[in-house]
Amino acid sequence: MNNKAETRKQEIIRIAARLFKEKGYSAVTMRDLASEMGIKAASLYNHIDSKQDILDDIIISLAEAFTEGMRRIQSSGDNCIGKLKQIIELHVSLSSQNIYGMASLNNDWMHLTAKRDYYKQLRSNYEDDFRSILEEGIASGEIVNERPETMMFSILTTLRSLYIWIPKKEELDLKELSTTLNQILIKGINK
Repeated sequence: MNNKAETRKQEIIRIAARLFKEKGYSAVTMRDLASEMGIKAASLYNHIDSKQDILDDIIISLAEAFTEGMRRIQSSGDNCIGKLKQIIELHVSLSSQNIYGMASLNNDWMHLTAKRDYYKQLRSNYEDDFRSILEEGIASGEIVNERPETMMFSILTTLRSLYIWIPKKEELDLKELSTTLNQILIKGINK
């Protein structure tokens, strides 16, 4: 949360994201959300239009944050390994700040309606950029000449599931987590 006070709409979105993670998007009703907030369901509509709009906001804001992060990484001038380290740091940062939203991003995106194509385009572009970083690393000899698609899948599968693992850790040093993930995902576990 920023230094600014949370708006009512932001509070609604934050609580909805938690409920979506706990129960699943389809199972959460506006009445559930209102009850959790201690207000009448009709009062929610003073701040939001629908449950769908909440989901759109959660998922699209995170997808756009990842897109912006990738844009910065791509223009950083770093080599492949440096860019991969930045990708890991981006995922650790966004996942740790948005545990509930990350659950929706990973599990509920298929419930998007009007913004589904936009989301899928953002995701596709992100994966294309990730793949191109791997291909550049292969071409420059920085990383092994293996299938970039498999490397990307392996790394992204781990990074996309951080939202499950992070809350289970009482005292978690995010910098240390990024460093450890860099070691494991980029350098491997060989001695």
